[in-house]
Amino acid sequence: MNHAPHLWLALSPHGFGHAAMTAPVVAELRRRLPGLQLTIQTTISRPFLDSRYRDFTLVPDIADFGFRMLSSVAIDLESSAAGYITLHRDFDRLMDAEAARLAAARPDLVLSNVAYVPLAAAGRAGIPAVALSSLNWADMVAHYLGDRPDMAPVLAQIRAAYGSARAFLRCIPAQTMTLPNVIDIGPIAAPGRNRRDQIAAPGEKVGLVAFGGIDHPLALEAWPSLPGWRWFLGGGQVPDRPDMAPWQASGLTFSDLVASVDVVVTKPGYGTFTEAGMVGTPVLYVARPDWPECPHLDNWLQAHTQALSISAESLIDGSLEMLLRKLFCLPKQPVAVPTGVDQAVDFLVPTLGACERS
Repeated sequence: MNHAPHLWLALSPHGFGHAAMTAPVVAELRRRLPGLQLTIQTTISRPFLDSRYRDFTLVPDIADFGFRMLSSVAIDLESSAAGYITLHRDFDRLMDAEAARLAAARPDLVLSNVAYVPLAAAGRAGIPAVALSSLNWADMVAHYLGDRPDMAPVLAQIRAAYGSARAFLRCIPAQTMTLPNVIDIGPIAAPGRNRRDQIAAPGEKVGLVAFGGIDHPLALEAWPSLPGWRWFLGGGQVPDRPDMAPWQASGLTFSDLVASVDVVVTKPGYGTFTEAGMVGTPVLYVARPDWPECPHLDNWLQAHTQALSISAESLIDGSLEMLLRKLFCLPKQPVAVPTGVDQAVDFLVPTLGACERS
């Protein structure tokens, strides 16, 4: 008997990038499988999910947390280590509970970006599972916390969780991975449309400041006022200034806003980098040399748009105008194409599509 396929999507709540990255894949899945049911498991805010997904059931509870952060670029290592020790203290009982939840929901496939607990639970419940991301928490935790003796059993369980998936679809640009089931695919994003005429007056310059869903300690009140410039802010408190407004005031989707501004000011992150690199929007980004993804993200971005690595201090110390001039003098680059969307969907459809034929 035929039934509509049911996708359980588990999204890491570590910023907005995991949710943003997966949205175009789900949109293409729904185009090919119009009856697809979608359940999203995450603690990312409903308004953000509504801006990227439609018609879904939300399960606002997920054990994975990524890292505990002090800011958008600073990891709280002690709190993160303690969080992992607590999470794995009774991992078997956690797996039983999560497997029971999945068994009750009866999805046909678990897709995770890139929470590992739902992958392990799917394996225990006998449900097919696939991971999709540009990073994984096994290699991330090993990089930052792997020298701590009490993390060895934790890392073993994380690696086993990822290894239980049918595949890990690694979308470039991506960190180097040591997992056994990695399949490389192209970049994933939903490039926006340039709707500049709706947000900028003739001759006006417009920028977007966005640090990816995790608070960044940037003193926006000290942001220099540049003649002819106006700024949309992607998060945090908006100073009472005529040249600043929350990004939602643009009336555009976030992707369209990225495609419509003169510059994006951000930190290294898959979603914003790929969306900018697919439409050619110049990017000023705060360097993050300790983050394992960064060399790969940086090189990819610089190959697809004008991009300049800067310090956070240079945004508010009077250097911004000079940095913008330097950025705009860089040679333009050929934009990227989101080939990874179709590659990911080609891999996922046979499992979900089988439901319609069963």
